Amino acid sequence: MKLTFTTHHLETATKVVAPDGSDVRILGQVSRGSMAHFTLDPGSISKAVAHKTVEELWFFVAGRGRMWRRCDGQEEIVDVSPGVSLTIPVGTHFQFRSDGNEPLEAVGVTMPSWPGEDEAYFVTGKW
Repeated sequence: MKLTFTTHHLETATKVVAPDGSDVRILGQVSRGSMAHFTLDPGSISKAVAHKTVEELWFFVAGRGRMWRRCDGQEEIVDVSPGVSLTIPVGTHFQFRSDGNEPLEAVGVTMPSWPGEDEAYFVTGKW
């Protein structure tokens, strides 16, 4: 297999809507992971979802809000803002909301790479 380099710029990256309703810009993908930039408009609440096979790391870069996570009898809501990072293990139910006057933005890394539309499934959320 030939090695291929890719370069992405946030402003021109492919934009899609995630299953949870947030706007996503695809920032890169390799065989063992992918990276994306998530945006949730002010006052918006994502749909609650869980993932079948991937785990994620999120790092918030703008806005403020809250993230709800529940898995294996553990549940919490955390305040999120620039500089906060968190984990979303496989099977975790999660939902996030933008509570400020500006969009809530995060960079997320998915391991393994995002496999496609069927990966996420809807769950009952907190909000």
